[in-house]
Amino acid sequence: MSTTAQGCAAPEQTVALPAGIDLSTQAVIQGVVSGASRAYARLLDHSGEFTGEVVVSDEGVFRFFAAPGDWTVRIIAGGGVTKDIPAQARLGEVTQLSVAV
Repeated sequence: MSTTAQGCAAPEQTVALPAGIDLSTQAVIQGVVSGASRAYARLLDHSGEFTGEVVVSDEGVFRFFAAPGDWTVRIIAGGGVTKDIPAQARLGEVTQLSVAV
C-alpha cells in the first residue's frame, strides 16, 4: 500500500473502488465535491457524533466504509462553507453523493 500526499497509509481517493474490495461485505458512502479547491468530508453517525474524516482528493473524491444505517456526510470547505448531506449505507451497495459547494 502506498502512502498518499497527506502522509497517511489510506488508499488514494479515486472514483473507482480500490482493487480487492468485496462489496458483499461492505457498505460504502462515496462522493464527489465540486466548487472547492480544498475540502474535508466528515462522517457523523445517526446521533450527530463524529465518526471519521478524510481529506477530499484533488479530484474532489471522498469515500467512507461504514456500517449499514443512516449517516450524515459533512463537507467542510474554505470560506466557512459547511454542507450536511444525509446518506444511507446499505451492505453490498455504494451510496454515491454529489456535492456542490
